[in-house]
Amino acid sequence: MPQRYALIIAPADAADPREDFADTFTPIDVTAPALSVGELSTQRGDGVFESIGVVDGHANEVEAHVQRLAHSAELCDLPAPNLAQWRQAVAVAAAHAPAGEAVVKLILSRGVEHGPTPTAWATAAAATDFSTVRRDGVRVVTLDRGYDLGAGERAPWLLLGAKTLSYAVNMATLREARRRGADDALYVTRDGYVLEAPTASLILHRGGEFVTPAPSGGILHGTTQLSVYEYLESRGLTTGYATLTIEDVMTADAAWLVSSIRLAVAITAVDGTPLASDPALTAELNRFLLSPR
Repeated sequence: MPQRYALIIAPADAADPREDFADTFTPIDVTAPALSVGELSTQRGDGVFESIGVVDGHANEVEAHVQRLAHSAELCDLPAPNLAQWRQAVAVAAAHAPAGEAVVKLILSRGVEHGPTPTAWATAAAATDFSTVRRDGVRVVTLDRGYDLGAGERAPWLLLGAKTLSYAVNMATLREARRRGADDALYVTRDGYVLEAPTASLILHRGGEFVTPAPSGGILHGTTQLSVYEYLESRGLTTGYATLTIEDVMTADAAWLVSSIRLAVAITAVDGTPLASDPALTAELNRFLLSPR
């Protein structure tokens, strides 16, 4: 099977009641030009996206991802996506994904400048091999997000809770982390609270409870964090949301960054200080996250 697949989606109205949207999907040659030079996703990063983990053709957390796509679209004043159409697009793309671990990406752009409709497409490709980092964990540095904890609610136009195509800041954050000798970063607010990583959610284990920063204050609500919580709760363990500081991270029994493709990776050091970890639980979480759900 080819290592990459793509299809253009003609966005349907959110209220379109049909059951089959196959005629709105156009498979395209991934090596050929596909977007107009006036496309606002490339000119301005003006759009939203989702990355969905696929294992042997099964896409995980589909409903959570399409719901978050709709939430991001609403925050960005994009037309509401037809969720049934996007679910079907995920299924089509996942069916063309290569064996093993893969990723389906969904993109909804504002479209061509001055154009009549949004542009949308889905891709499927092999995922990066994250087996080593899942086993060995990551070292993180704390970096100033530049906002206080209330910025997201006070200034919604900053789009801090949307998963937008404007990822230049996220990538710059990762480059800065590597310049400082780390693998990843944790964003910290100007008033001292921990938020999330550039591409992952934070989960701590402390005192018998698993906690993550509350998805207010401009934190993207992680689909994988929700899956991990469902699994932990099925084992009778306590989960919750809290306002967390770096001290909470440093004194935790264990801490993880979780995301749809990399899955669960332990944080082994923060700003050069070693952090306690739980390799057995990390492996258990990843076995669950690699299973169909």
